[in-house]
Formats: sequence, C-alpha cells, structure tokens
Amino acid sequence: MQQVGAEISENQKLHQAGAEIEFPAIFGFVPWRHHVEIVTKCKTIEEALFYVRKTIEESWSRSTLVDCIKANLYQSSGNALTNFAENIPAIQGKLAQEIVKDTYDFGFVSLPVGYDEEELEDALEQNITRFLLELGSGFAFIGRQKELIVAGKTRKIDMLFYHIKLRCYVVVELKAVSFEPEFAGKLNFYVNAVNELMKSESDNPTIGLLICKDKDQTEVQWAFQGIKTPMGVATYDNIRLQEIESQLPSEEAIQKRLEQAEEYISKLKEKNK
Repeated sequence: MQQVGAEISENQKLHQAGAEIEFPAIFGFVPWRHHVEIVTKCKTIEEALFYVRKTIEESWSRSTLVDCIKANLYQSSGNALTNFAENIPAIQGKLAQEIVKDTYDFGFVSLPVGYDEEELEDALEQNITRFLLELGSGFAFIGRQKELIVAGKTRKIDMLFYHIKLRCYVVVELKAVSFEPEFAGKLNFYVNAVNELMKSESDNPTIGLLICKDKDQTEVQWAFQGIKTPMGVATYDNIRLQEIESQLPSEEAIQKRLEQAEEYISKLKEKNK
C-alpha cells in the first residue's frame, strides 16, 4: 500500500481515491486509517497537511484526530489576535502564532451559573491534563497564582507555563468576562516581571496570553498599540453550566445536617440545666 490515490479538484477539495500521487516521506509516520479520515473530511490540501503534521507532532489517536477535525482546529489555530509579528523575531514569531488559538474549547469544565475567575482557575487546575492538551504540545505547567515580589509587593499570575519548543515562559491570564483594554496593561506588567525576575539568558522573551469570555478586534488592536512585549488575546467557549439541582445538597446530606443540629441543641440544653 505504498501508493495512495487522490483526485484533487480545481478548488483543491479532496475527494475519492483515484490518481496516483507520490507523497512526502512524513506521510509514512501517519497510520492508514488516519489518512482516510483526513482525506475524506478535509476541504483543502493545506488543511489536510495541517492535520498530518499535528498527528505526527502530538501522536494523536484516530479518535483525537476526528475530534480535532470536528472542532475545526485548523481554522482556530494561529488565529488569535497578537502582536507577535511586531515584537518577536520572524522564526520564533511564526511558531508562537501557530501555538495560540482564536478560541479554546473548555468543554471539559463544568461550572455554576455566574461563575467567577477563581472558579474558572480552580476548574482548569483540577483538569490540568485536559487543559494542557487543549493548549497544545510543548506547554509545561509551572503553577497557578505564581507569586512575584515587585517593589516589595506580592503580585500573583493566574497561570504560568513554559513552552519547550519556544524556550520561553508563557503568562496566562484568565478572565470570566469580555476583554477590557486595561487587561492588556496588567498582562504587559506580568510579562515584564517574569522577564526581569525569572527569565534566564538562555530563555527567549516571555509571551503573554489573555484568555477571556469574548473580545472585540478593534479594542484589542488599539489596546496593543505602543506595547512592545509579545502578547495575544483569545477566547474560550463550551463551558458546561451545572444544573441548579447539582449545586444543592443531597437528601442524605440535609438529613445529616439536621441530625447534627439536633445533637448540638440537645448538648446546649444539657449544659444549661
């Protein structure tokens, strides 16, 4: 099965097997059933090659590949609003742009209605393995609420990562609300603080990534004007909201609390006799 056929139409859509094509050597690292999924589900050659590279780089199973295609990872990857092109050397800047998504899928998180940033952070930390998978390959988790002492004051970063391929720290700030221009200033401060206090000579400049509930492109672009630290803004979606019933104590828990209350009152009465 050394030759794989593919008929490619003028609009570059991939169709049924037919014509013989000599493929690059890297195709040999991708299982046959993966190729079938890619060829039958991708619309362009560029999209197909994207999933071939991702399958090799991140050792995707076929089910993971199918999930990523369904989630339209190709369209979302590298589309976050950033200033990388202006503030990072070309090679690193291109790779940095590729690792950030326009929208992150937090479908593995379940939170109550009206959740805040702390609850969002808690949920991501509890599901850190899933979060790392969603961020993509190369991210290493350093810590949450990472403390930095600046001018005698304690400052805390929401989440701090190190990207192995980029060889740099990545400061991640989470917002349970839509983007506000002042968020850029705070992220800029944290990125500079990490550069001054943690970055070594062998590390590349730190990158900042703000993940918020929603964003307006114009607001982000204007907020970035004049900022020289590399930063990006993305959004998240698909958080599962918990049913009200699931947030209430169970019948057993209520009964236990009533018994504890009765026991406490009984002891008080005995004490006051």
